[in-house]
Amino acid sequence: MSDLLYSEEEEALRAAVRDLLTDHCDTTSVLARVESDAPHGLAAWKALADGMGLAGLLVPEGRGGQGATHREAAVVLEELGRAVAPVPYLTSAVVATEALLACADGDGPLADLASGRVIGALAVGLHTAPGAGYGTVRADGGALHGELTGIADAAVADVLLVPADDGGLYAVTADAVTVTPQTSLDLTRPLARVSFDAAPGRRVGDAEPAVRRALRSGAGLLASEQLGVAEWALTETVRYLKDRKQFNRPVGGFQALKHRLAQLWLEVVHLRAAARAAADALATGEDTDVSVTVAQAYAAPVAVRAAEEALQLHAGIGMTWEHPVHLRLKRAKADSIAYGTAGAHREALAELVDLRAP
Repeated sequence: MSDLLYSEEEEALRAAVRDLLTDHCDTTSVLARVESDAPHGLAAWKALADGMGLAGLLVPEGRGGQGATHREAAVVLEELGRAVAPVPYLTSAVVATEALLACADGDGPLADLASGRVIGALAVGLHTAPGAGYGTVRADGGALHGELTGIADAAVADVLLVPADDGGLYAVTADAVTVTPQTSLDLTRPLARVSFDAAPGRRVGDAEPAVRRALRSGAGLLASEQLGVAEWALTETVRYLKDRKQFNRPVGGFQALKHRLAQLWLEVVHLRAAARAAADALATGEDTDVSVTVAQAYAAPVAVRAAEEALQLHAGIGMTWEHPVHLRLKRAKADSIAYGTAGAHREALAELVDLRAP
C-alpha cells in the first residue's frame, strides 16, 4: 500500500475546491435551493466540472479526461461532503463515468461526461450495494420499456446509463424518458423514478461488469464524502462549544462533553484512514474489494453519529431549520444506505476474508 497521507497537490486541490464551494455553496444558498423546485447547484457544478476540469479526473487523458486517480476524486468528495454541495459529482463524475470506463463503446458519452458539458447518471437504485442484484428494463430491438426507481440525480442528468434484460448497458438521452421526483430524506441529492416507454437507447457495453465497477467505486469514494460530513460536524461542534457559555464558563470546558468530543475525534480519525485506504486501493487496484467494504462498514455509523452529536450539542439552535446541521444529518443518514448498508458491507467483508458467522 502506498502512502495514505495527502500530497501537496491534493492539499492544493482541496483548497481550490473549498474556496469555490465557499462562494457557491454557502449555507444560505444551499437552504434556498433545497426549498425550491430546482435543488441542484448548477452554477457550482459548472465551476467544478467545466471551470476546474474536475468532472474528468478519473478518465485517462487518451479518452478525454484529466488522467488523475481516485485519490484526487476522494479529496473533491471530502469537500463536497463538508459543504453538502447539491451537485451530481458522485453520480456523474464517479459512478456513471466508471460504468462507461468499463464499456467498449462508451468513449462518446465518456468524453462528454469528462468535459463537464453533459451530466450522466447510472440508472441503478442508490441503495444498491456492489455485487447485489439490480433492476433492469426490457429491451426490444433497441427500444427500452419499463421503470426504475431510486435513481439519484436523474432529474438533472442529460444521459442515463440503463441496464437491460438482454445484459446490455444502454445510453439513453433524458428527453426520451419520463422522470418523476421521489421523496428523499437528503434534500441535496434528490431521487427519482424513471419511466421508459419505447425509449431509444444505444448499447455501449455489458451491464454486469460496468455496474459492478461503478458501484464499487461509488461505495469506496462515498466514504470520503461521509468523512467530509463527519469532519464538518466535529469542527463546528467544537467551535460552538468554545463560544457557548453556561454558568459563566464555556460549555466545552465540561468534562462530560470533552469525553464525547474526544471519542468522536478518534472515530473521525479512524474514518479518515479507512476512506483514504479505499481511495488508494481503487487507484492502485490492490485489495480493492476488502478496502472498500471496510471503509463502508465503518463510515456510515461514524458519519451519522457525528451529525447526531452536532445536532444535540448545538442544543436548541441545532433543532432549527436555519441551522445547517440538519442538512448534514440528512446527508449522513441517506449515505448510510447508499451503495449498501454497513451491515451489507460487513457481510460481504466476512465472505472476502473467510470469517463468516457460525
